[in-house]
Amino acid sequence: MDPLTHGIVGAAASQSVAKKELMRPAAAAGFVAAMLADLDYYIHIPSDPLFNIEVHRQFTHSLIFIPVGALVASLLLWWFLRKHLTFRQLYICSFAAYATSGLLDSFTSYGTQLLWPFLETRYAWNLISVVDPILSTGLIVLVGLGVHQNRKALITASWCWLFLFFAFGFLQKERGKSALEELASQRGHSTEEIVVKPTIGNQFLWRGNYIYNGRVFTEGIRTGLFNGVKIYEGESAELIALDKDFGNYKGTTLYNDLKRFERLSEGFLIRHPDKPEVIGDARYSMLPTSLVPLWGVETDTTNTDTHLPFLYFRDASEEVRNEFLEMLRGK
Repeated sequence: MDPLTHGIVGAAASQSVAKKELMRPAAAAGFVAAMLADLDYYIHIPSDPLFNIEVHRQFTHSLIFIPVGALVASLLLWWFLRKHLTFRQLYICSFAAYATSGLLDSFTSYGTQLLWPFLETRYAWNLISVVDPILSTGLIVLVGLGVHQNRKALITASWCWLFLFFAFGFLQKERGKSALEELASQRGHSTEEIVVKPTIGNQFLWRGNYIYNGRVFTEGIRTGLFNGVKIYEGESAELIALDKDFGNYKGTTLYNDLKRFERLSEGFLIRHPDKPEVIGDARYSMLPTSLVPLWGVETDTTNTDTHLPFLYFRDASEEVRNEFLEMLRGK
Protein backbone atom coordinates (compact mmCIF):
# COMPACT_ATOMS: atom_id res chain seq x y z
CA MET A 1 0.00 0.00 0.00
CA ASP A 2 0.98 3.64 -0.28
CA PRO A 3 2.75 5.15 2.77
CA LEU A 4 -0.18 7.34 3.83
CA THR A 5 -2.60 4.40 4.00
CA HIS A 6 0.00 2.38 5.90
CA GLY A 7 0.30 5.21 8.40
CA ILE A 8 -3.47 5.59 8.85
CA VAL A 9 -3.98 1.85 9.38
CA GLY A 10 -1.06 1.86 11.82
CA ALA A 11 -2.66 4.73 13.72
CA ALA A 12 -5.91 2.75 13.94
CA ALA A 13 -4.05 -0.31 15.22
CA SER A 14 -2.17 1.58 17.92
CA GLN A 15 -5.34 3.34 19.10
CA SER A 16 -7.09 -0.01 19.29
CA VAL A 17 -4.62 -1.23 21.95
CA ALA A 18 -4.30 2.07 23.84
CA LYS A 19 -6.38 3.45 26.65
CA LYS A 20 -8.88 6.10 25.63
CA GLU A 21 -6.93 8.92 27.27
CA LEU A 22 -3.81 7.88 25.32
CA MET A 23 -5.40 7.58 21.88
CA ARG A 24 -3.81 10.71 20.40
CA PRO A 25 -0.15 9.99 21.25
CA ALA A 26 -0.82 6.35 20.36
CA ALA A 27 -2.06 7.45 16.93
CA ALA A 28 1.11 9.46 16.35
CA ALA A 29 3.27 6.48 17.31
CA GLY A 30 1.30 4.09 15.15
CA PHE A 31 1.32 6.39 12.13
CA VAL A 32 5.13 6.50 12.09
CA ALA A 33 5.76 2.89 13.14
CA ALA A 34 3.59 1.45 10.36
CA MET A 35 5.54 3.28 7.67
CA LEU A 36 9.00 2.19 8.82
CA ALA A 37 8.85 -1.20 7.10
CA ASP A 38 8.84 0.46 3.70
CA LEU A 39 12.24 2.03 4.32
CA ASP A 40 13.56 -1.16 2.71
CA TYR A 41 12.73 0.59 -0.58
CA TYR A 42 15.90 2.61 -0.07
CA ILE A 43 18.20 -0.38 0.37
CA HIS A 44 20.31 -0.59 -2.78
CA ILE A 45 23.46 -2.17 -4.14
CA PRO A 46 24.28 0.09 -7.10
CA SER A 47 26.03 -2.68 -9.01
CA ASP A 48 23.13 -5.12 -8.53
CA PRO A 49 19.76 -3.54 -9.48
CA LEU A 50 17.76 -6.70 -8.71
CA PHE A 51 18.87 -6.64 -5.07
CA ASN A 52 16.48 -3.79 -4.28
CA ILE A 53 13.58 -5.63 -5.94
CA GLU A 54 14.36 -8.77 -3.95
CA VAL A 55 14.72 -7.04 -0.59
CA HIS A 56 11.59 -4.88 -0.90
CA ARG A 57 8.77 -6.42 1.14
CA GLN A 58 11.20 -8.99 2.46
CA PHE A 59 12.77 -9.03 5.93
CA THR A 60 11.23 -5.74 7.13
CA HIS A 61 7.77 -7.10 6.25
CA SER A 62 8.29 -10.56 7.71
CA LEU A 63 6.18 -11.64 10.68
CA ILE A 64 9.30 -12.63 12.59
CA PHE A 65 10.70 -9.10 12.24
CA ILE A 66 7.70 -7.39 13.89
CA PRO A 67 9.21 -7.29 17.43
CA VAL A 68 12.45 -5.83 16.04
CA GLY A 69 10.66 -3.28 13.88
CA ALA A 70 8.52 -2.24 16.84
CA LEU A 71 11.63 -1.79 18.97
CA VAL A 72 13.30 0.37 16.32
CA ALA A 73 10.16 2.50 16.06
CA SER A 74 9.96 2.85 19.85
CA LEU A 75 13.58 3.96 20.13
CA LEU A 76 13.11 6.52 17.38
CA LEU A 77 9.89 7.90 18.87
CA TRP A 78 10.80 7.80 22.56
CA TRP A 79 12.35 11.27 22.61
CA PHE A 80 9.20 12.81 21.08
CA LEU A 81 6.54 10.88 23.01
CA ARG A 82 8.19 10.13 26.37
CA LYS A 83 6.05 12.79 28.10
CA HIS A 84 2.87 11.10 26.90
CA LEU A 85 3.63 7.36 26.88
CA THR A 86 5.79 5.05 28.95
CA PHE A 87 8.29 3.04 26.96
CA ARG A 88 6.16 -0.06 27.50
CA GLN A 89 3.05 1.70 26.20
CA LEU A 90 5.01 3.07 23.26
CA TYR A 91 6.34 -0.38 22.39
CA ILE A 92 2.85 -1.95 22.52
CA CYS A 93 1.49 0.77 20.22
CA SER A 94 4.44 0.43 17.84
CA PHE A 95 4.12 -3.36 17.83
CA ALA A 96 0.43 -3.22 16.90
CA ALA A 97 1.09 -0.67 14.15
CA TYR A 98 4.19 -2.30 12.71
CA ALA A 99 2.37 -5.65 12.56
CA THR A 100 -0.08 -4.19 10.05
CA SER A 101 2.63 -3.34 7.48
CA GLY A 102 3.39 -6.74 6.00
CA LEU A 103 -0.15 -8.02 6.47
CA LEU A 104 -1.70 -5.05 4.67
CA ASP A 105 0.76 -5.36 1.79
CA SER A 106 -0.05 -9.04 1.38
CA PHE A 107 -3.61 -8.12 0.37
CA THR A 108 -2.23 -6.18 -2.61
CA SER A 109 -0.84 -7.60 -5.85
CA TYR A 110 2.95 -7.35 -5.52
CA GLY A 111 3.65 -10.03 -2.94
CA THR A 112 5.13 -9.98 0.56
CA GLN A 113 7.55 -12.46 2.15
CA LEU A 114 5.62 -12.87 5.39
CA LEU A 115 7.48 -16.05 6.38
CA TRP A 116 11.02 -14.92 5.54
CA PRO A 117 13.63 -16.37 6.25
CA PHE A 118 11.87 -19.74 6.49
CA LEU A 119 10.14 -19.41 3.12
CA GLU A 120 10.86 -17.10 0.18
CA THR A 121 7.23 -17.31 -0.96
CA ARG A 122 5.70 -13.92 -1.77
CA TYR A 123 2.13 -13.92 -0.51
CA ALA A 124 -0.23 -11.79 -2.60
CA TRP A 125 -3.97 -12.19 -2.19
CA ASN A 126 -4.66 -9.63 -4.95
CA LEU A 127 -7.72 -8.11 -3.29
CA ILE A 128 -6.88 -4.40 -3.36
CA SER A 129 -4.69 -2.15 -5.45
CA VAL A 130 -1.48 -0.72 -3.99
CA VAL A 131 -3.24 2.66 -4.29
CA ASP A 132 -6.99 2.89 -3.75
CA PRO A 133 -8.27 6.45 -3.16
CA ILE A 134 -11.73 5.36 -1.98
CA LEU A 135 -10.28 3.00 0.62
CA SER A 136 -7.74 5.59 1.77
CA THR A 137 -10.24 8.45 1.94
CA GLY A 138 -12.63 6.43 4.10
CA LEU A 139 -9.82 5.46 6.46
CA ILE A 140 -8.53 9.04 6.69
CA VAL A 141 -12.00 10.35 7.56
CA LEU A 142 -12.82 7.67 10.15
CA VAL A 143 -9.41 7.54 11.84
CA GLY A 144 -9.05 11.32 11.67
CA LEU A 145 -12.43 11.81 13.37
CA GLY A 146 -11.50 9.12 15.87
CA VAL A 147 -8.37 11.04 16.84
CA HIS A 148 -10.14 14.40 16.87
CA GLN A 149 -13.12 13.22 18.93
CA ASN A 150 -11.19 10.64 20.94
CA ARG A 151 -13.79 7.98 20.15
CA LYS A 152 -12.87 4.32 19.87
CA ALA A 153 -16.14 3.57 18.07
CA LEU A 154 -14.83 5.45 15.05
CA ILE A 155 -11.62 3.40 15.10
CA THR A 156 -13.75 0.25 15.13
CA ALA A 157 -15.65 1.67 12.16
CA SER A 158 -12.36 2.15 10.30
CA TRP A 159 -11.57 -1.56 10.73
CA CYS A 160 -15.02 -2.42 9.42
CA TRP A 161 -14.38 -0.18 6.40
CA LEU A 162 -11.06 -1.93 5.71
CA PHE A 163 -12.46 -5.46 6.04
CA LEU A 164 -15.42 -4.49 3.86
CA PHE A 165 -12.93 -3.67 1.11
CA PHE A 166 -11.17 -7.00 1.58
CA ALA A 167 -14.47 -8.87 1.34
CA PHE A 168 -15.60 -6.90 -1.70
CA GLY A 169 -12.21 -7.44 -3.36
CA PHE A 170 -12.43 -11.18 -2.76
CA LEU A 171 -15.91 -11.33 -4.31
CA GLN A 172 -14.85 -9.25 -7.32
CA LYS A 173 -11.66 -11.23 -7.86
CA GLU A 174 -13.52 -14.55 -7.79
CA ARG A 175 -16.05 -13.21 -10.30
CA GLY A 176 -13.21 -12.16 -12.57
CA LYS A 177 -11.40 -15.46 -12.18
CA SER A 178 -14.52 -17.45 -13.04
CA ALA A 179 -15.06 -15.34 -16.17
CA LEU A 180 -11.43 -15.85 -17.22
CA GLU A 181 -11.65 -19.62 -16.70
CA GLU A 182 -14.81 -19.70 -18.79
CA LEU A 183 -13.13 -17.72 -21.58
CA ALA A 184 -10.15 -20.07 -21.59
CA SER A 185 -12.49 -23.06 -21.69
CA GLN A 186 -14.34 -21.58 -24.68
CA ARG A 187 -11.01 -21.29 -26.45
CA GLY A 188 -10.21 -24.92 -25.69
CA HIS A 189 -7.39 -23.94 -23.32
CA SER A 190 -6.69 -25.84 -20.13
CA THR A 191 -5.09 -23.24 -17.87
CA GLU A 192 -1.81 -24.32 -16.32
CA GLU A 193 -1.65 -21.22 -14.11
CA ILE A 194 -4.04 -18.33 -13.67
CA VAL A 195 -3.61 -14.96 -11.94
CA VAL A 196 -6.18 -12.18 -11.51
CA LYS A 197 -5.01 -8.83 -10.12
CA PRO A 198 -6.74 -5.48 -9.53
CA THR A 199 -5.71 -2.58 -11.72
CA ILE A 200 -4.60 0.67 -10.15
CA GLY A 201 -7.01 2.51 -7.88
CA ASN A 202 -10.13 0.34 -8.13
CA GLN A 203 -11.79 -3.04 -7.62
CA PHE A 204 -13.83 -3.08 -10.83
CA LEU A 205 -11.28 -3.49 -13.61
CA TRP A 206 -8.99 -6.50 -13.26
CA ARG A 207 -6.06 -7.92 -15.19
CA GLY A 208 -6.27 -11.64 -15.85
CA ASN A 209 -3.31 -13.77 -16.99
CA TYR A 210 -3.22 -17.45 -17.71
CA ILE A 211 -0.64 -19.82 -19.17
CA TYR A 212 -1.48 -22.40 -21.81
CA ASN A 213 0.85 -24.45 -24.00
CA GLY A 214 3.91 -22.28 -23.37
CA ARG A 215 2.11 -18.99 -23.95
CA VAL A 216 0.75 -16.34 -21.60
CA PHE A 217 -2.58 -14.67 -22.31
CA THR A 218 -3.80 -11.41 -20.81
CA GLU A 219 -7.36 -10.07 -20.65
CA GLY A 220 -9.11 -7.09 -19.12
CA ILE A 221 -12.03 -8.07 -16.88
CA ARG A 222 -14.61 -5.52 -15.79
CA THR A 223 -16.71 -6.76 -12.86
CA GLY A 224 -19.64 -4.36 -12.58
CA LEU A 225 -22.10 -4.18 -9.73
CA PHE A 226 -25.27 -4.25 -11.81
CA ASN A 227 -24.18 -5.06 -15.37
CA GLY A 228 -22.32 -8.34 -14.91
CA VAL A 229 -18.81 -9.16 -16.11
CA LYS A 230 -17.30 -7.87 -19.32
CA ILE A 231 -14.14 -9.26 -20.93
CA TYR A 232 -11.75 -7.15 -22.98
CA GLU A 233 -9.69 -9.65 -24.94
CA GLY A 234 -6.02 -8.87 -24.91
CA GLU A 235 -2.73 -10.15 -26.24
CA SER A 236 -0.70 -13.34 -25.96
CA ALA A 237 3.00 -14.04 -26.13
CA GLU A 238 5.40 -16.94 -25.89
CA LEU A 239 6.85 -17.51 -22.46
CA ILE A 240 10.59 -17.40 -21.97
CA ALA A 241 12.08 -20.80 -21.15
CA LEU A 242 15.43 -19.99 -19.59
CA ASP A 243 17.03 -23.39 -20.18
CA LYS A 244 16.01 -23.23 -23.83
CA ASP A 245 16.57 -19.55 -24.59
CA PHE A 246 19.57 -18.85 -22.35
CA GLY A 247 20.90 -22.31 -21.54
CA ASN A 248 24.23 -21.53 -23.17
CA TYR A 249 24.89 -18.91 -20.50
CA LYS A 250 24.47 -21.10 -17.43
CA GLY A 251 26.86 -20.15 -14.65
CA THR A 252 27.12 -16.54 -15.79
CA THR A 253 25.84 -13.47 -13.96
CA LEU A 254 23.38 -12.92 -16.81
CA TYR A 255 21.81 -16.36 -16.38
CA ASN A 256 21.77 -16.14 -12.58
CA ASP A 257 20.05 -12.76 -12.71
CA LEU A 258 17.45 -14.12 -15.11
CA LYS A 259 16.76 -16.96 -12.67
CA ARG A 260 16.33 -14.41 -9.88
CA PHE A 261 13.96 -12.36 -12.01
CA GLU A 262 12.05 -15.51 -13.01
CA ARG A 263 11.49 -16.26 -9.32
CA LEU A 264 10.33 -12.70 -8.66
CA SER A 265 7.97 -12.89 -11.66
CA GLU A 266 6.65 -16.35 -10.71
CA GLY A 267 7.62 -17.66 -14.15
CA PHE A 268 5.62 -15.09 -16.16
CA LEU A 269 8.58 -14.05 -18.32
CA ILE A 270 8.14 -12.63 -21.82
CA ARG A 271 10.13 -10.52 -24.25
CA HIS A 272 9.17 -6.87 -24.55
CA PRO A 273 7.30 -6.68 -27.90
CA ASP A 274 9.30 -3.63 -29.01
CA LYS A 275 12.58 -4.38 -27.23
CA PRO A 276 13.50 -8.07 -27.70
CA GLU A 277 16.57 -7.70 -25.48
CA VAL A 278 14.29 -6.85 -22.53
CA ILE A 279 12.76 -9.69 -20.50
CA GLY A 280 9.64 -8.48 -18.71
CA ASP A 281 7.10 -9.59 -16.12
CA ALA A 282 3.88 -10.39 -18.02
CA ARG A 283 1.69 -9.91 -14.95
CA TYR A 284 1.99 -6.11 -14.95
CA SER A 285 1.33 -3.52 -17.65
CA MET A 286 -0.21 -0.07 -17.94
CA LEU A 287 -3.27 -1.64 -19.58
CA PRO A 288 -4.85 -4.96 -18.56
CA THR A 289 -5.07 -6.04 -22.22
CA SER A 290 -1.44 -5.28 -23.03
CA LEU A 291 1.70 -7.40 -22.79
CA VAL A 292 4.05 -4.43 -22.85
CA PRO A 293 5.58 -5.12 -19.41
CA LEU A 294 5.64 -2.47 -16.73
CA TRP A 295 9.20 -3.48 -15.85
CA GLY A 296 11.92 -5.88 -16.90
CA VAL A 297 15.64 -6.61 -17.15
CA GLU A 298 17.79 -5.83 -20.15
CA THR A 299 19.99 -8.66 -21.41
CA ASP A 300 23.31 -8.25 -23.21
CA THR A 301 24.77 -11.58 -24.31
CA THR A 302 28.08 -9.86 -25.16
CA ASN A 303 28.52 -8.91 -21.50
CA THR A 304 27.46 -11.87 -19.40
CA ASP A 305 29.38 -11.09 -16.20
CA THR A 306 27.62 -7.84 -15.28
CA HIS A 307 24.35 -7.63 -13.36
CA LEU A 308 21.33 -6.89 -15.53
CA PRO A 309 19.84 -3.37 -15.53
CA PHE A 310 16.30 -3.16 -14.19
CA LEU A 311 14.08 -0.91 -16.32
CA TYR A 312 10.60 0.59 -16.03
CA PHE A 313 8.21 1.17 -18.96
CA ARG A 314 5.50 3.46 -17.61
CA ASP A 315 3.43 4.98 -20.41
CA ALA A 316 0.93 7.39 -18.89
CA SER A 317 0.07 9.06 -22.19
CA GLU A 318 -3.39 10.47 -22.81
CA GLU A 319 -4.15 7.61 -25.19
CA VAL A 320 -3.34 5.00 -22.55
CA ARG A 321 -5.27 6.86 -19.86
CA ASN A 322 -8.34 7.17 -22.06
CA GLU A 323 -8.28 3.49 -23.01
CA PHE A 324 -7.97 2.53 -19.36
CA LEU A 325 -10.88 4.77 -18.36
CA GLU A 326 -13.04 3.39 -21.16
CA MET A 327 -12.56 -0.13 -19.82
CA LEU A 328 -13.07 1.03 -16.24
CA ARG A 329 -16.42 2.55 -17.25
CA GLY A 330 -17.40 -0.69 -18.98
CA LYS A 331 -17.51 0.77 -22.50
